[in-house]
Amino acid sequence: MSSPADTSSRADTSSRAGGPSRIDASLLDVHVRGSGPALLLAHGAGGGIEPNFGQVLDDLARDHTVVGPHYPGAGASPVAREPLDLDALVDAVVESAVSRGHERFVLLGESLGTVVSLRAAARYPQRVTGLVLTAGFAVADPVLSVAAELVTTLAHAGEWDTLARFATYAGLTDRELNELPGEALEAAVAATREGMPAGMADHFDLVRRIDVRADLASIRVPALVLMPTGDRLVLPDSSRRLAEALPDATLVEIPGGAHILGERDRTLWLGHVREFLTGLPG
Repeated sequence: MSSPADTSSRADTSSRAGGPSRIDASLLDVHVRGSGPALLLAHGAGGGIEPNFGQVLDDLARDHTVVGPHYPGAGASPVAREPLDLDALVDAVVESAVSRGHERFVLLGESLGTVVSLRAAARYPQRVTGLVLTAGFAVADPVLSVAAELVTTLAHAGEWDTLARFATYAGLTDRELNELPGEALEAAVAATREGMPAGMADHFDLVRRIDVRADLASIRVPALVLMPTGDRLVLPDSSRRLAEALPDATLVEIPGGAHILGERDRTLWLGHVREFLTGLPG
């Protein structure tokens, strides 16, 4: 594993004493597609590469190598044996690209993946050339903190059906929920239940503990902060605060967008991302 260039951040990334436990990057399930400059994907809590980025993978892979590692307990990655540590997770995500020959890359993070991306930019400034942060935050606000606690509690209790209903509610906007007939809503809940990864509780437990606010001022790479204005899980103000704290950030709204972007909003997202990538220094 590559050594981080800078591990001096004051961010509180773990609730355990004794330092982070290493995550073996070679055991992670990694999605790789395309060729060209590397885009390293960091998915959300309870998500994955296909659930978060599936609608745009083919397009991004037309002129980039897309590298998408699954966190422990997502995709085919084995479940963690102990609580996740942010720095250990960041190191494994970065190693998934470096071990495949990509020394430098743009990071695309969604929700929890935005914190992974931010911490990676702080620990590996020589590797990260840009950041795309969707539904981003640096620390969980009270709404996200309560939601993360509820998810972990339900998951540990084995209340997966109830958890699926909550996740469906949190991932859609009021308009989307109101427009779904009863049968379609039940189908959405069933699909959510089917797609929930084994490591979901571990991911949301990490959401409750992380805080990278101390890193933000030192991150000097260009950042595109994409704010779904209808997000009820990561509230839009979190994206605003994130963009204000980063030295070189552009904030762009996804009007009415939910935490889980639908096809129309993801198409809009892709246009903004494409423009951002084109404008990055060569």
